[in-house]
Amino acid sequence: MSEVVKLSAPIEAHGEQLSELTIRRPTPQEARAIKGLPYKIDKDEAVSIDLDIAAKYIVVCAGIPSSSVNQLDLADLNSLSWLIAGFFMTPASATLTA
Repeated sequence: MSEVVKLSAPIEAHGEQLSELTIRRPTPQEARAIKGLPYKIDKDEAVSIDLDIAAKYIVVCAGIPSSSVNQLDLADLNSLSWLIAGFFMTPASATLTA
């Protein structure tokens, strides 16, 4: 499962200018290597993004260097972070039903 995300501003990765990123679902092995979830649940059960960890997942799941993550527009960083968090909250086998 992967999603193509159009960026509001292009970034450079691997010597190319990119205007979209393909984000794939992380594997359990990658999650264990990163050693954290891309979100936190507070005492009041509010969910918030952990940007440092989300950025690590973006590197792995989009196949771009961390220097490219640093080039992302803040709106794109936010959108990608929530997309990554969503992978942890929805089973891979979930399908849309009408």
